[in-house]
Amino acid sequence: MKRRNFIQQAAAGTALVTLGTTGLQSFTTLGKTTKITILHTNDVHSHIDAFGPEDGRNANKGGVARRATLIDTFRKENPNTLLLDAGDIFQGTPYFNYYGGELEFKLMSKLKYDAATIGNHDFDNGIEGLYAQLPHAEFQFITANYDFSNTIMDTHTKPYTIFVKDGIKIGVFGLGIKLTGLVDPAMYKETQYLDPIETSQEMTRILKDDEHCDLIICLSHLGYNYTNSDKIGDLKLAEATKDIDLIIGGHTHTFLKKPTVVKNKAGVNTLVNQVGCYGINLGKIDFYFDADKNKSANGTSIIV
Repeated sequence: MKRRNFIQQAAAGTALVTLGTTGLQSFTTLGKTTKITILHTNDVHSHIDAFGPEDGRNANKGGVARRATLIDTFRKENPNTLLLDAGDIFQGTPYFNYYGGELEFKLMSKLKYDAATIGNHDFDNGIEGLYAQLPHAEFQFITANYDFSNTIMDTHTKPYTIFVKDGIKIGVFGLGIKLTGLVDPAMYKETQYLDPIETSQEMTRILKDDEHCDLIICLSHLGYNYTNSDKIGDLKLAEATKDIDLIIGGHTHTFLKKPTVVKNKAGVNTLVNQVGCYGINLGKIDFYFDADKNKSANGTSIIV
């Protein structure tokens, strides 16, 4: 794709959103503005190759090689970039059936993913199968509401992690969906599920008050939204919590052209984004910080 057309397509659907309580006027004055780029995927489901020309609505889309080219382009434009995944890395093509997740983790490592959370299908070879592939993952797994204390995964995930890019402190924590009814208990053993809202409140307290993060991101495999249900999806999570700037979602394979803006319980904007499935799209959110670390953001979904 020619660069001009690529940039036009990447810009489609972006929306400048104020985060926090400050206005956008600070970004129109002279002074340093720091740009942080968040790239993200979800529910890739072992799709390594691009879809073929006969594959219906997904024809000629996706593929790890094409995603790598896009990621390299954005990293060259802005070295202050993080690459994150919201779970369900496994299950969906013969690559997983044959290699058990080894190839997926090796390729994500080559693409230099910074962190990922765990989806329900990542237990499809059992918790032992997930554990066995960890040596191939050169990135951090983060999940705050799965208690792995009595399992083989104990100490192999963190509830949150912190990155510093050009003086901006970024806290990222992870949430997984309730496994009961989705996954055979024999597959996840004694993994304990913790309430995602209570967990998020604790994570944001730590990241905001104790760690003094300038940007807080939740990697969520809860699902986008559940109408007429008590299930907690990303929209309800955003409304019920505060201090989360961005929720990167997964599980429901929801294709969003741009992030959804939700008012949190403090009346402040939270962005919620999800880019469908199978590596068809790459999410891109740009955060802009002025000299006082007031922030705004825009985001889009880019077809791979």
